[in-house]
Amino acid sequence: MTGATLVLVVMLQVGFIIRALLRAGLTPTARLAWVTVISALPGVGIAAYFLFGEIRLERAKHERMREVRNQLLAAHRRQLAQPLAVSGPARPAFAAGHATSGFLPVGGNHLALLPEGDAMMEDIFTAIETAHHHVHVLFYIWLPVTPGTRMAEALRRAARRGVACRGLVDDHGARRLIRSALWGQMQAAGVAVQRAAPVGNPFVSLLFQRLDLRNHRKIVVVDNRLSWVGSRNCADAAFAIKPRFAPWVDILMRLEGPVVRQQQAVFLQDWMTHHSEDLSALLSEPLAEGGTGPVVAQVIASGPDDINTTPSDALRAMLYAATDTLRVTTPYYVPEPALHTALCSAAERGVVVDLVLPARNDSRIVAAASESLFPDLMRAGVRIHLFEGGLIHSKIVTVDGLFAMVGTANLDHRSFDLNYENALLFQCPQAVADLDARQRSYLVRARRLAPADVAAWSLLRRLRNNTLAIASPLL
Repeated sequence: MTGATLVLVVMLQVGFIIRALLRAGLTPTARLAWVTVISALPGVGIAAYFLFGEIRLERAKHERMREVRNQLLAAHRRQLAQPLAVSGPARPAFAAGHATSGFLPVGGNHLALLPEGDAMMEDIFTAIETAHHHVHVLFYIWLPVTPGTRMAEALRRAARRGVACRGLVDDHGARRLIRSALWGQMQAAGVAVQRAAPVGNPFVSLLFQRLDLRNHRKIVVVDNRLSWVGSRNCADAAFAIKPRFAPWVDILMRLEGPVVRQQQAVFLQDWMTHHSEDLSALLSEPLAEGGTGPVVAQVIASGPDDINTTPSDALRAMLYAATDTLRVTTPYYVPEPALHTALCSAAERGVVVDLVLPARNDSRIVAAASESLFPDLMRAGVRIHLFEGGLIHSKIVTVDGLFAMVGTANLDHRSFDLNYENALLFQCPQAVADLDARQRSYLVRARRLAPADVAAWSLLRRLRNNTLAIASPLL
């Protein structure tokens, strides 16, 4: 390396370090991680920061998202009657959820927890077969294998009988479907399909936005009447793209009542961002009579276009509200420090905290970074259960048998900062009891980690875990 080249590299290194220190929106831990990476690996660190260090969106797309979101929120609020006032320990969580996505908690809802495995998808297929007006489908991953093929066939039949069917998929996660014959067959049958977060030419796109932003949502809405929320992609439990981790164990709940309109609004926001069709009138349709269900619920939607508030805010409020029992299930545990502290704090003040994680994770890097936090968790008294019945993919938090959150977001930086996610926060003892029962079934298939297990880890394993943990704010 010549002297001039060395000077240029050092100037670039210093410039990117200063940018990382001055960039708005980065947490102190993320700044420290980037400064460390850029300093230790100048060439690689600079390239990595350029590609992944900042949340960059195309200006026109960002403005379109904001315009659509404001339009749909206004339409949704006009349709609402008197806002519901939530009291009790769940109130701060609902307030944080409102700050994140603008939706108020609404009462009069019904929730149904669907059976585990591929049988859970039957509920959606049945509803599509009897749809009268429209079917809206959004999935991060949609594989052209059963049940993905059954979903496509159900939409094609519905479209042929005059039902307006719209399908939205993540450009990366559903690339196998997009490249398959099913994509064209749905279009030929009258199903409107669209790609979310399209990558296009990566060498051109990276100049204007990050390439690893993902629409991780899973939403189905039928006739403004039914919707589904949970972790389930449009793929079989055997998950053909990663079969050695199978079965993938997911959660799915059916929603009925006013909260369905919030799910609809999230779908429409994504659809209208990528499509010129204005469907905001759907949010102004009169609500069905008899909204007397026992569930108070609120949709929390988030994305990289607005990270001032994230689902992490509502989750922290939930953890700090716990006084008796707290059960958390997630496949990826690499949270921001404040959320990790909140979980430890709950155990330290006497709350019984059960954390369910996969015994074998499909990401070795995330698994190692997660393991680096185990000693802290165990010292605090958190009971860690390693699920051995496949890859646990459910995302569930239940508090004191009173309120809960279920959705698409993992407890990691990617979900809170880089992905478009949706979750349901709800209050209803019976619905929460159903979720707790499902989580207890996970515990039966899990091995509880003992302090002796962690103490027996080799020096090399601990060194690997703690080294990768330094980069955890970047994962």
